[in-house]
Amino acid sequence: MKKLAIVAAVVAVTLVLVGSAFAAGQAHTNTGCGLGTMLFKGAADNSVLLQTFQATTNGTYGNQTFGITTGTSDCQQPKNFASNVQINEFMVANMDNLARDIAQGRGETLDAFAELLQIPAEKRAEFYGQLQSGFARIFTSPGVQMASVMDNISTVSK
Repeated sequence: MKKLAIVAAVVAVTLVLVGSAFAAGQAHTNTGCGLGTMLFKGAADNSVLLQTFQATTNGTYGNQTFGITTGTSDCQQPKNFASNVQINEFMVANMDNLARDIAQGRGETLDAFAELLQIPAEKRAEFYGQLQSGFARIFTSPGVQMASVMDNISTVSK
């Protein structure tokens, strides 16, 4: 009998939480986008319990990154996504030339790279200097991978 009373109490509390969540009708702001956002759409507003389920589902399945990248799962694709694709393609085709230009602190490939990164013309000399002085931290080995180079450039140019 005690078990039945506990189960009834848990169900009652859950129904109150869910009911107040549906009645509130406010947009969720805490949990971001992803599978959890879609599963609990509209139901997690103002409910700590349901927002926790929503955020846990988003985090557990690791689908927010995919959603942000593709613009799916109630995620918005970043406005600069197209330029990221262009930068990646540029790096694939020009990494050796870019390394040479960064080492020299100047060059056409470095100019094109700065253009893709939307570095203002008045800040390019400083950007080139940061990259040149950080060359060893950017190109850490002869076989360094493109993703590492991009991460290292981001770190060096801050």
